Amino acid sequence: MKAVVFDLDDTLFDHTTSAIAGLTKWVPELGVRWSDDLIAEWFAIERVSYDAWLEGRLTHQGQRRARLQAFLPVLGRPVPTEEAELDEIFDGYLAHYRASWAAFPDARPALEVARSNGWRVGVLTNGSTVQQNAKLATIGLAPLIDVVATTETLGCSKPAPEAYLATCRELGVQPADTLMIGDNFELDVLGARAAGLTAEHLDRAAGITLAQLVKAS
Repeated sequence: MKAVVFDLDDTLFDHTTSAIAGLTKWVPELGVRWSDDLIAEWFAIERVSYDAWLEGRLTHQGQRRARLQAFLPVLGRPVPTEEAELDEIFDGYLAHYRASWAAFPDARPALEVARSNGWRVGVLTNGSTVQQNAKLATIGLAPLIDVVATTETLGCSKPAPEAYLATCRELGVQPADTLMIGDNFELDVLGARAAGLTAEHLDRAAGITLAQLVKAS
């Protein structure tokens, strides 16, 4: 191997925990009592809206508004008709979400092992360029990464083969010499393998760590 490419959300960056922490502080600010039942509702809505952005049916800000348009009725709250008001409400969530940003404990060790192997290190993420780079900077991993490839910079998303191939080109390596690691089996493993990369599934529920996957390679 000459390079390793990591997914970001729920691989290096603990998106799920950060989002839940943000929700538990934001929902009461809307005058609604917090309930753990709301977690599943939020993430289901997030997935549908985010996929609409990846497919080009919504702008990035539009998918945020769509989330609120679906989630506010779940809370029993009225849905504003003005986009500016929707944006202001979503900013309340974002502030708490950003305040909770954190890397997984195994993220830095894995990046350090990869660099000690002499590998180039990349991140390939179905996300917005500004926010994903901000996450890496905030959690202290940006200096350990050579290339950050996002949906916006590439013009395509995982599992499109070009997403993986373009990332390899930016890293200056061949797909056959590149390892992809991520938590989403379809996007980070099957998609990467179809593009000619080696790929490993990060299954934390099974006790797998990032460092183990990097060393095992």
